Amino acid sequence: MADTDGATNNVEMGIEEEETYFDEDPTTEEGAVYPIHQGRVVDWSCLFALMTHIYNTLSPPFHTPILVITQPAWTAQDHETLTQFFFEKFKTPAFCLMDSALAVCYAYAASTATVVDVGYEKCDISAVVDFLINDVGRGTAVPRCGGEGMTQRLLELLSDKGFTRDICEQLKRSGICEILPPGTAMPGEAEAEVTNVNPAAAASAGANAVGLKGRGSIAGVDGGDDQDGEGREVEDNEGVLDVATLVVSGKTNEFLARKEKEKAEKAEKAAAKKAAQEAAAAPKQAKLPNAKRLTANFHYTERRPLEELNRNGKRPLENGASHGEGETKRSKTPDPKDAADSGATETGSAPGTKTDVPAENGETTALIRRDVDVGIERFQAATGGILDQTADAIHRCILSVPEIQRRAELWDNLIIIGNGSKVRGFKEALVAKLNSKYLISPSSATIFTSELPSNFTTPVATGANTPQPQSHLSNSHHGPGVNPLLLAATTASNPGGLAPPGQHQHLHAQLQMQQYQQQNQQSLHQHSGHGQTPTSIKLTKMPEYFPEWKDVGTEEAAFLGAQVAAKVVFVVDQGLSKGFMSRTEYNDLGPQGIHEFCM
Repeated sequence: MADTDGATNNVEMGIEEEETYFDEDPTTEEGAVYPIHQGRVVDWSCLFALMTHIYNTLSPPFHTPILVITQPAWTAQDHETLTQFFFEKFKTPAFCLMDSALAVCYAYAASTATVVDVGYEKCDISAVVDFLINDVGRGTAVPRCGGEGMTQRLLELLSDKGFTRDICEQLKRSGICEILPPGTAMPGEAEAEVTNVNPAAAASAGANAVGLKGRGSIAGVDGGDDQDGEGREVEDNEGVLDVATLVVSGKTNEFLARKEKEKAEKAEKAAAKKAAQEAAAAPKQAKLPNAKRLTANFHYTERRPLEELNRNGKRPLENGASHGEGETKRSKTPDPKDAADSGATETGSAPGTKTDVPAENGETTALIRRDVDVGIERFQAATGGILDQTADAIHRCILSVPEIQRRAELWDNLIIIGNGSKVRGFKEALVAKLNSKYLISPSSATIFTSELPSNFTTPVATGANTPQPQSHLSNSHHGPGVNPLLLAATTASNPGGLAPPGQHQHLHAQLQMQQYQQQNQQSLHQHSGHGQTPTSIKLTKMPEYFPEWKDVGTEEAAFLGAQVAAKVVFVVDQGLSKGFMSRTEYNDLGPQGIHEFCM
């Protein structure tokens, strides 16, 4: 959104004083203002203008409740500011704020899950247990892990080839850009490993071959077709000539003519063989998957001023030379409509030029389609630590959950959403990175516990792990919870049972209290699962009763969850569980009261 008049920017509300006006310009980013940066609100006036534009576009009835999806990076003061704006600006009868991670869980019908939201400039990781978000250890706005980070990585790799940020963004969104799982060999690396043999072995093999060939090709040693005297034939062994024999024979001209003819024949055969190999490899190269191709053709569009494209003659574009493309052919007619109908094309590119609608200032631009070959850089968009940083944040977030027995469930319910995750192969590569760094096999997880008795617990330095007998068959009069060995040792000085009355009962009570305390301490160190490292990592699938989402993808599942939650909160529950804040409650409590109603 572009600022058009530079009026006063009221950070709090911006509606009572002089307002700042914003409009949308899809053709250029000059003067653009972005209200949110890395998930945090940085310009409230612009955000309020965006909310007003969305509200006016939807044009809901007057008494319509509103539910807003919040970001994890938004503070309590941000929630109060939004509440005041919606109640004062739109006079809504009811208002609700819902965390984006919780909305995703509503969409996936999962009460416990780990939500990884890969956005534009950041990534949010949230652990949700029984529809409650664990705020401790939450990965909030992890920088350089979003879609923009991958675009900048491509720009870093391809800037020396003339690629701009806009071209790299189109490359990231194309089908040839793919994130390969960790450990996967790049195209061409397998062939390089085969050809790069041991130099010592290659040298020794080559020396033997050359030595054998040299010994077999010395003139006059082998019988063959060589003849002595006047009828001797002079042979060329790998470019080595016997000059003395050639001069004596007197057939220098004939020998040179024959050699020229042989070279020409060899060149023709080599060219024919190369052409046949290229023709055979062409369909095979086309059938290879993208991950196996060394290069791939990439089509992109570039916006250029129409005045520049309508000039007389042929004028190459700025990036045309860098991509090895020809000049742009445009019609000499200055009329933009005629220029668009002429179908401007570019040498080596498919026709696809189209002219935009003229702007208010009279300037027009045109989109020109171009193509270029891209190498293995298209597989390296997530390199540079993006996958590692995201995987580490997921691991820390799950380890911060206090309920150890629920961590395995969080690993088995991993949800990856966000437009940043639309890059081909990103989800699979992230799961593969988690498996390689943190996953342990089930056999190794039970190696220390499978053969232990059931009454053994995790060893602790308390001396409380001595195994106790499971049953007492003795007919002694002591209690069932008392160790008989300890009782025998303490009563050995009085074998006749002549202790004063009540002494045995007092000893039994002390021993039972000590054993009770030991059992409580054991329970604190005893758990049934491995909470530190997972034994399985799985992605959760969205329920199949939303077929319309299969075509568009599940990256924006938070909006689906908000629709489900809005129906539950506003229609089914109707405020019984304080899921939303009504107009009356806002008048009584003010904006600060929203904290009692947030989901």
